[in-house]
Amino acid sequence: MSQKKYEEYAYVLDYLPYGRPEEAKPFKRGPLVQLVGESYFTLLEATPIPGVALQPGQKVYIGKGPRGEIEHIERRISYDELTPAAKDELPRIVERIVEDDEARFVEFFNKAGPITTRMHALELLPGIGKKGMWKIVEERKKAPFKSFEEIQQRTKIPDPKRMVVKRILSEIMEEDKYYIFTKPPSRQRF
Repeated sequence: MSQKKYEEYAYVLDYLPYGRPEEAKPFKRGPLVQLVGESYFTLLEATPIPGVALQPGQKVYIGKGPRGEIEHIERRISYDELTPAAKDELPRIVERIVEDDEARFVEFFNKAGPITTRMHALELLPGIGKKGMWKIVEERKKAPFKSFEEIQQRTKIPDPKRMVVKRILSEIMEEDKYYIFTKPPSRQRF
C-alpha cells in the first residue's frame, strides 16, 4: 500500500438530497453523500457542493485542495451506518476498484507474508487454506504473478479477484481482527 494516510478519491454509494431522514435537527438537514474511499475503502459521509447532484458509482475527488463535487467530509462511518441503497451498491463498487487497480491486488499475492508463526496473510483470503497458500508461494518463487488470470491458471485456485473482493467486504463489515486491504476502524466512538 502507498504511504498516504488519507483518501484522495472515493466512489458515491448513495446520494441523499435531503440528508438522513432520521436527522432530528432540521437546520442540519441538507444534501449528504455516502462514499467509499478508493485506497483504503474508508466509509465516509460528506456534504456535496450546493447544486451538485451525485450518482451512485460516480468517482469524486476528496483529497486536499480544490474539489469539484464535495464541499467537505462530515465524518467516517461504519458499515452499519450505510443506507440500504449504499449497502447494495458497495459490492459492485469494491469489485470495480479491484478490477481498475488489478496490479495493486496482484502484488498482494506476490508479496504477502506470514502474520504469525501459524498464519500467512494469504490464508485470510476466503477459500485459501494451507495447501492453496503453499501453491501460491511456490509459484511466485518461479516468477511474479502479473494478473488474476495468471494466478488462477498457475495455482488452480478459483477466482482470486472474487476472493479479494470478499475479503475487502469482510474487513469493511469488521468481521475479522486482521486488516490487509482496508484501514482498521476507529475504535474511538463518540
